[in-house]
Formats: sequence, C-alpha cells, structure tokens
Amino acid sequence: MGTLVISDKSKLWEDIAPILKSSHEVKFDSKSLKSIEHSKKILESALKTNSVIYGVNTGFGKLNNVKIESQDLAKLQLNLIRSHACGLGKPLEDGTVRVIMLLKLMTWSKGHSGVSMELADFLLEMLNNDILPVIPEKGSVGASGDLAPLAHLALSMIGEGKVIIRGEKIDSKKVFNKLGMDPVKLSAKEGISLINGTQVSTAIAVKAINESNNLFYTSDVTAALSVEAGLCSRDIFDPEVHKLKKNEKQLFTALNIYNLLEESEIVNSHINCNKVQDPYSIRCVPHVHGASKTLFQSSAEIVNEEINSVSDNPLIFNNGEIKNSGHFHAENISQAMDILSIAVSEIGAISEKRINYFMNGVEDKIPQFCALNPGLESGFMLAHVTAAALASENKTLSHPASVDSISTSAGMEDFVSMAPWSAKKCLKIIDNVRSILAIELMVAANVNFRFHSNYNSSPHLSNLMELFQEQDVLTKKDVPFHEIIEVVISLIKNEKILQNIKKTLKLK
Repeated sequence: MGTLVISDKSKLWEDIAPILKSSHEVKFDSKSLKSIEHSKKILESALKTNSVIYGVNTGFGKLNNVKIESQDLAKLQLNLIRSHACGLGKPLEDGTVRVIMLLKLMTWSKGHSGVSMELADFLLEMLNNDILPVIPEKGSVGASGDLAPLAHLALSMIGEGKVIIRGEKIDSKKVFNKLGMDPVKLSAKEGISLINGTQVSTAIAVKAINESNNLFYTSDVTAALSVEAGLCSRDIFDPEVHKLKKNEKQLFTALNIYNLLEESEIVNSHINCNKVQDPYSIRCVPHVHGASKTLFQSSAEIVNEEINSVSDNPLIFNNGEIKNSGHFHAENISQAMDILSIAVSEIGAISEKRINYFMNGVEDKIPQFCALNPGLESGFMLAHVTAAALASENKTLSHPASVDSISTSAGMEDFVSMAPWSAKKCLKIIDNVRSILAIELMVAANVNFRFHSNYNSSPHLSNLMELFQEQDVLTKKDVPFHEIIEVVISLIKNEKILQNIKKTLKLK
C-alpha cells in the first residue's frame, strides 16, 4: 500500500488512479494543515461581525434571502445534509468513492473552505480505514456541486447514513461506535462545504480516463492482429507516410502497428498479391485512433485541472474576504466526458467494421464468417452481431449530455452541466468498446489459428497468440463464444494484453 500526500503540488489523474483499485494511506502535509486551520479562523472572525454569508447564516438556493439566527447555524447545516440526501440507484463503486473522498480533502487543503481540522481529520480517518460512504449514483445535475450524492457522504459522517467496510454495508453509527469514533457534529459552513463541489463528477471522470487509456493502447494491438490475420498491407502504416499528416497521435498509432507487424511471416506471405488497397477500417486506423487519442489527451488535461481546483462556495480568502462563486459548476467535466465518449465510441465503431471485414471472407483463403465448415457451422456470425449491437448503443450514448441543461431550485440553478451523467454514460461506452475489441481479438486470433498455421505471426503478436492459447481462446469449431469473449474482456481489463505486448515492444 502506497502513501499519497495532499499538498500544494499539482496531481495528475495517474497519481490518484491507484486508489480506484485499492486503499492507500493518505495524509496532509504541514502546509495543508495550516491552510485548513487558517481558513476556519477567518470564517469564525467574519461570523463575529454579523456578516451575511451565503449558506452559513442564510438559507440555500432560492431561500438565500432568509437570515438564519446564530443559535441555529449548526442546525442549518444538519438540516441541509438531511434534506439533500435524495440520491437513488445503486451505490457508486468503492474505488470511485475513495477518489471522491480524496478530492474533497484536496479541495479543503487549499484553505478556502472554512471547515474545521476535526472535520478534515474525520474524513481522512474514514478514507485511511477504508470506511466508504454508500453514495447512490443518481441525483446530481452537476451544478451547485454534486449535492445529492455528496449529501450521502456527509450523512454517513454524522452517523445517519450507511458505509461499506470490508465488503459489508452497515449503519455508519454502528461502525463508528465499534471503532471508538464519535460521529461528526457539523459547525457553521461545514454542511455546505461537504456537498458543494464537483468531486463526484470528477471522480467518475478519473475512472473513465483511467479505463479508456488502457483501451486506446489495446485498440492498436487489436488492429495490428486484424491486419495480420486479414492479409492486409503493413506498408500503409509506414511512419514516413504518416509524418506528412501533422498529428502526433496518428503517427504514434502507425508506428505501433508497423512495429507490431515486424517480421510477420503471415504478412510477408502475401506481399506480392494483387490487392492494391485495404478498406478504410484497416487503412485509416492511424487517422481514427490518432484523432481519438488527441481528444483523450484534451479530456485528461481538463480532468487534471479540476482535480487541482477549488470547487467550494462561498470562498474564503487570506485577506479576510468571503466571496461567492460558481466553481461548483462542472461544465468543464461534462464537456470533457462528452468529448471522451465520442473518442472512445469511434474506437469501437471502426473495430466493428474490421470484424465485419472478416465476416465477408477474405479472397479464397478465409471463408465467410471464418468458419471451417461454412453452413454446417456459423463461425463468428453472431459474435459480429453482438459487436454491431454494442456499436449501435454507443451512437446513442455518445449524444452530448452537456447540451441538455434543465432548470432546478425554482430557477435559481437555471443552467446545469449534467456532468455526472456525462461521465457515467462514458463508462458505459468504455464497457461496450472493451467488449467490441474483445470480439475482434477473438476473431482475428482464431483466423490466424485456423487459416494461417503454416506461417508465424510477428514476434510480438506470437506472444499474444501464446497467451490466447493458454487461456483457451483458440478453437476450430463452433462453441458458446460468449465464454471466450468474457475471457478476452478480462484480459483487456486486467491489462494482461498490454503487459504481454510490453514484454517485447514499448508502445507509443
């Protein structure tokens, strides 16, 4: 278990992605501790002057003109948490919840939130003990912060919600009692600081970035195997050709495929054939993958910016000023995830077309549907249909969520981002594309196994073929292919495919 230090040093999504998989120790550096304490003191001083501070001594949203008496400030925060805990649906995954908690702590560490050190320490202790709030996935429009889901985080902290600990869902108060922890008693501003912010949207986005990063590299390997199995040309991936197109990611894709196919006996076996050009789904892989990778990079940069931002409201400054903001609005995350959805969807769309290429048969060497006994056997006919169904789903899921605003809070929150849905549907697309790539890998690998056994794959792809052999992916007859597809999906998800390739080749 590694240690992650919260400091004023910017962090990238790669720095926090490990906690998606497992718990890591998290701690504040000394500067962060001082920043949290200082902002609390400024808030306390402002309250002594009877200053009107939104959400601290006023109502919320449309009720902001209602003044709250000093003796009711704590009750105001408690009521806020209880009333806003309206999330529905299945709980967010453990890893996503860890990231949410970490991002909330990182926001507080900037010293603009006015929360107590006691509150920060309590959330930190929960995170370090892997006591994870049960946070429903539905209920946020990504505007005044991810209010409903974050209210469930806060609800667990005050002993009125549920948590997951060691895989068991249990009342948070019971857990705290067992561990000798007293539930949090919220003071002025702490309720609104807990629920204001983009942490839920951003955490789901971190998960989407992390998982799609794996897919982009996997897609290059998958395409290379199809080029080889489909008796297509390696020359079209020559980097000298792709240097003429001023897209770095396109060039890198071409290099990956060109290098993966080096010394392939299968490719060399038809080097003097009469076929002049391959279909777009083969020939234009660098162009499509390259464009998608460029969009991925842009999306990742936006997510990195948000990871290191303050998304609270109101904001406390060192000079004693308290200012209102709209930093809780997650339009940037929403657009980034919409962009990523399109980028990943296109990876799946062109993969489906490569699968279809095999379904038509290739010259006189590969029969329709890649069956050894066409007619008696259907081969991969329905495997392709499944890929087509998933690719079609992605076309609908790729419709941008960020353009679909809806007015809430009696019109006060009249333009929202829909960032949580943008990020969640991106994850659905990623799952679909992972399955499409798995089907393509299964088909291409079995074509090599069935029809090209007299020739060797390239050294790099030979290692992959050996992995598939070990995992019983290869077969010469009709079987329940869904079982094989699930195996390949798992190999992609746990990065066994890429680890296998990286033994002999560093992908760009």
